[in-house]
Amino acid sequence: QVQLVESGGGLVQAGGSLRLSCAASGSIFRFNVMGWYRRAPGKARELVADMHTSGRTNYADSVKGRFTISRDNAKNTVYLQINSLEPEDTAVYYCNAGTFLGVVGAYWGQGTQVTVSS
Repeated sequence: QVQLVESGGGLVQAGGSLRLSCAASGSIFRFNVMGWYRRAPGKARELVADMHTSGRTNYADSVKGRFTISRDNAKNTVYLQINSLEPEDTAVYYCNAGTFLGVVGAYWGQGTQVTVSS
């Protein structure tokens, strides 16, 4: 059974930063792609960023230059560094594990809330 546990969310002022973490039970090496999605109130879920074991990354246009995804295979953890936060970034952020960049994987975490105040 795969478990993904997110942490690092919170309330932050616009312009601030957060680092989200996603810790997996077991090796994340088995997942070619680890990623982050978000769901804002009243909006559909969207891909924020994902990363292949090869190092290739994929970012939503709205976060390019502000968000950085990274993975530490030794710690079985994926990170999302979020800088220059905007109120529009307010959402529940979910960790996801799968096979292909840009394609939703089968495994999800429970989510962590990020709230950005203006």
